[in-house]
Amino acid sequence: MDFSPFTTITFDCYGTLINWEAGLLPGLRRLLAAHRHEMPEAAILELYGEFEAKAESGPYITYRAVLESVVRQFGERYGFQPSGTELRALHESIPAWPTFPDTVSALQNLQKRYRLAIISNIDDDLFNETRKHLGVEFSAVITAQQARSYKPSRNNFLMALRALKLEPSELLHVGQSIYHDVIPAQSLGIRAVWVNRRSARPGVGAVIKAAGKPDLEIPDVATLAALTAPE
Repeated sequence: MDFSPFTTITFDCYGTLINWEAGLLPGLRRLLAAHRHEMPEAAILELYGEFEAKAESGPYITYRAVLESVVRQFGERYGFQPSGTELRALHESIPAWPTFPDTVSALQNLQKRYRLAIISNIDDDLFNETRKHLGVEFSAVITAQQARSYKPSRNNFLMALRALKLEPSELLHVGQSIYHDVIPAQSLGIRAVWVNRRSARPGVGAVIKAAGKPDLEIPDVATLAALTAPE
């Protein structure tokens, strides 16, 4: 890939920069175990992807409400009623979700050459807790709360283009999800990089499986920083 046209790189956050499986899976395993259910991690992630997409498909609700809906849907599927504490557990854990080991150094290297921004399916205040872990300042942060929609809606990407005052050809988008990131970005003429992170559900993670062809596939963000470094 020729990186010379790009002035700005936008990132998905959770799953791309933040290890959301390390945050989601312990909470969901605890929830299921408390109600005497056990499942393989890949199956938990597949159900999470299904339930999250369902919660995000209707009129806009906050991401807190999305995660509470996911917990309720696990209860409906397996015949239990989550407590109030269980409903809140996932979103209350978000501030502690860790970065991937390569995230901070890669972002700091990329920021020497590009403007960086975020396009994330999250609430503003939850991202404000996460950004403390990321080690850089972003030129823009576009959340689902601001857009009143969730990726894969193109609205979120159009909002980013307006905020950054960019043509699609000037922007590179980087994300872990073919469904949420690659397909909608490319539909607007934005080149898209798929970060195919190691996962308990290889090649998909905690999202809906979708067919798409990214402009570039990489295993981590450090690889992107190395590829874009001047010789």
